[in-house]
Amino acid sequence: MLLEQTQDINYIAQSGLIGRDGIDSSVKGRAHFDSASRDYTMAAGQETLEVALTYVADNGANYTKMFIFHRGKFNIDVDYVIDNTTDKQLQVQMYGQIKHSIKESESSMMMPTYRGAAFSTADIRYEKYSFDDMADKNLDNKTLGGWAAMLQHYFVSAWIPPADDQNIIFSSLSAGGQANIGFRGAIYDIAPGATQTIKAQFYVGPKDQKELSAISDSLNLVVDYGFLWWIAVPISKLLMFFYSIVGNWGGAIILITLTVRGMLFPLTKAQYTSMAKMRSLQPKLAEMKERFGDDRQKMGQAMMELYKKEKVNPMGGCLPILLQMPIFIALYWVLMESVELRHAPFMLWIIDLSVQDPYYVMPVLMGISMFVMQRMQPMAPTMDPMQQKMMQWMPVVFTVFFLWFPAGLVLYWLVGNIVAITQQKIIYAGLAKKGLK
Repeated sequence: MLLEQTQDINYIAQSGLIGRDGIDSSVKGRAHFDSASRDYTMAAGQETLEVALTYVADNGANYTKMFIFHRGKFNIDVDYVIDNTTDKQLQVQMYGQIKHSIKESESSMMMPTYRGAAFSTADIRYEKYSFDDMADKNLDNKTLGGWAAMLQHYFVSAWIPPADDQNIIFSSLSAGGQANIGFRGAIYDIAPGATQTIKAQFYVGPKDQKELSAISDSLNLVVDYGFLWWIAVPISKLLMFFYSIVGNWGGAIILITLTVRGMLFPLTKAQYTSMAKMRSLQPKLAEMKERFGDDRQKMGQAMMELYKKEKVNPMGGCLPILLQMPIFIALYWVLMESVELRHAPFMLWIIDLSVQDPYYVMPVLMGISMFVMQRMQPMAPTMDPMQQKMMQWMPVVFTVFFLWFPAGLVLYWLVGNIVAITQQKIIYAGLAKKGLK
């Protein structure tokens, strides 16, 4: 089954029967099946389509390879029906593998995404196994159930053998640069005159968590949110909920940004309040610096006494940021991994939230919003001139980076900045009344 082929890349799924009486081997080659028709169509109202391929071995045994397609589903049932018409016992073992050349990568320096293998066993629910890992060591894991997959951004292809069979998850890397990952299933002994069916499933499609979970309780983990998955999962569910209300993924991104920013407002307020208090102390700190000169010990003691007297925590401006970062990183990966954003329109010229803004309007607006935020936060008088210049160039640097970011992510940052500007105005207005701004 050819999944993708270009001049530089081959992406192929294969299955077969190996073992003592297998019909596929590296010596004899693969069995050539016959089909009753060259074309198959799922008729209106038909929920499944069965495509039967037949093969008669040299010993007279009959083999039928069945592909069973389901309407609206991305998983395919692959069944081998072996009719042992011989007078001897047959012993066969099913395998399934995915071959992928490693010449091409989807990742970019701006938006790194994983392209490589992954697998699951009874002891390991989900683990990536990169092409470099394959070069170091081949997989050979015995397990009950399990699955083997190849991942790319938004999509996955996976072999899922029966959950109650003893299988072997394997990998290999050829000298020509082709990576393989797959499974070898249980060994079946088929008595003379008996018929045996050997099954597996093959999934090829988007990283749809609901559909993947229905196939295997761990296959949905290919939607990889990293180590912050425990934050990302509820954020993802909230994003889906907002979409069910507004029916527009851009609108859902705006709503979830407003929600997250709203939840974090107390931390944001604490951050700006602490920064304002620190700025109010700058004249006294500058005076201390002149008084103590290079005597760092006395300077440090005096600063701590001042902070204690004025009830100021010098880390108060940093701590809220540190607490917010995991949430923002988790939200970033939710938007990165959500296949629902692929080809999803927002409004006007944004017809696909998963690709960059074709006219770069939102990245420029995002840069302007960063500049406004920066102007609203006066730089500390004691800041090094070089640091001041670097801070002034930050909006420009971020704008250049965001030119190639997917529109959905840029929308999230832009809305987040607009909300932050609004929150700053509210907070600074309150601080001005207290004489802290």
